[in-house]
Amino acid sequence: MFGKRSGDSPSKDVLAPTIQPVRADAGAQQGRQVFAAGQRGSLLNPAAGSPLAMQGASRFDAAQTSRRSDNYYDIKSTIFNALIDAIDLTQLSQIDREAAREEIRDIVSEIITLKDVVMSVNEQEELLEDICNDVLGFGPLEPLLVRDDISDIMVNGSGTTFIEVAGKVLKTSVRFRDNTQLLNICQRIVSQIGRRVDEASPICDARLLDGSRVNVIVPPLAVDGPALTIRKFRKARLKLADLVRFGSITKEGATLLEIIGRVRCNVLISGGTGSGKTTLLNCLTAYIENDERIITCEDAAELQLQQPHVVRLETRPPNLEGEGEITMRELVRNCLRMRPERIIVGEVRGPEAFDLLQAMNTGHDGSMGTLHANSPREALSRIESMITMGGFALPSKTIKEMVCGSIDVIVQAARLRDGSRRITHVTEVIGMEGDVIITQDLLLYEITGEDANGKILGQHRGTGIARPHFWDRARYFNEDRRLAETLESAEIQGGGG
Repeated sequence: MFGKRSGDSPSKDVLAPTIQPVRADAGAQQGRQVFAAGQRGSLLNPAAGSPLAMQGASRFDAAQTSRRSDNYYDIKSTIFNALIDAIDLTQLSQIDREAAREEIRDIVSEIITLKDVVMSVNEQEELLEDICNDVLGFGPLEPLLVRDDISDIMVNGSGTTFIEVAGKVLKTSVRFRDNTQLLNICQRIVSQIGRRVDEASPICDARLLDGSRVNVIVPPLAVDGPALTIRKFRKARLKLADLVRFGSITKEGATLLEIIGRVRCNVLISGGTGSGKTTLLNCLTAYIENDERIITCEDAAELQLQQPHVVRLETRPPNLEGEGEITMRELVRNCLRMRPERIIVGEVRGPEAFDLLQAMNTGHDGSMGTLHANSPREALSRIESMITMGGFALPSKTIKEMVCGSIDVIVQAARLRDGSRRITHVTEVIGMEGDVIITQDLLLYEITGEDANGKILGQHRGTGIARPHFWDRARYFNEDRRLAETLESAEIQGGGG
């Protein structure tokens, strides 16, 4: 076994089986044989010797580390390098995460003891946790990833990390040892889904195992070191009732969206970056029946559908030779051959808009997608522009007629200047008058002012439309009475948002 040692008398120059780790639970661990033969030490690299052989006084002033001083990172770097020299990484990959974590903690504790590092129990626990995260997880990102109140993590090189909390961007004290450590963590993230990022492929879109969206761009394109952006997903999936509680929509508005989802309207969710489009799309998909076959197409799979009959498709970037790329358009075209009842496109960015509209027009009612736009009218213009840029030699009027025949409802999401997110429009597409697409708003959000803390005040109100254009569809699904009551209530309430 790797790291197995004899029972000879210990000295500071040889392996000592009776040295105990200094840990918060040290009292409960009295007499524990940290590196006892047959128990501990399986991770020790036999070529590297023992961490106990690495001597030297390295005094550590604990009072100066509360804010993660440079001295803290120097100490951490020294201990981390000693750990890497002492363990066998091939053995580490063969045991489960918790067992590996305990092995690493014990070895690090012994290194700390024999290097004469003076620190409190709490500070040592913090250092132990940091190093375990470096070896087994995503390093300094781990404490941020477990926080459910953070929606975005933005790393601008090894020394600067920002987060978004409650719609506000804040700078943190989180930093990496150097750009090499940050690059290694980026590579660890993207390798989980079979992708790579390096000088030859310096841009990569990926995802974490929980569906959180990841973008990495590294040197030479990123001048100041690797730039890592993570759009985090909440552990608990949000529902429309949660959006009502947050003030993003009123109860009447949520009921309207629920009806739109149930009656198989073709929906386009529009909004700017960080406005909550994907969250809203997840909320709407909750009202799809369990017996429907759903196929999702995404650049990085992040939708969290709960139905039993879901097929998830994901694009693929080209390989080093520039071959093997699978685009969103190819996914959408292929899923038409897979007998879908609903097609959901995570984000419409290019010529796949044409194929999605065709799908909506050919019996796949209830299909949905998101795109970047600042208003429902702009969303329609962007759809037309994406089709034109795809090389389709179609007259403008023909494209607009296709849009009108395909899209039933546009839901506009917005992130306001105070960081709050609101659903600002529920708009239906009526038809054409000449060369102009006609729309009508069913629900609007009106800003009325702001309070003393800068929080924007406003209200949702119904526009007085009693019979929307999809009325016959609602009647077919026996939702016409509830739809009428909801629209009437929304007009009378005049908000509450």
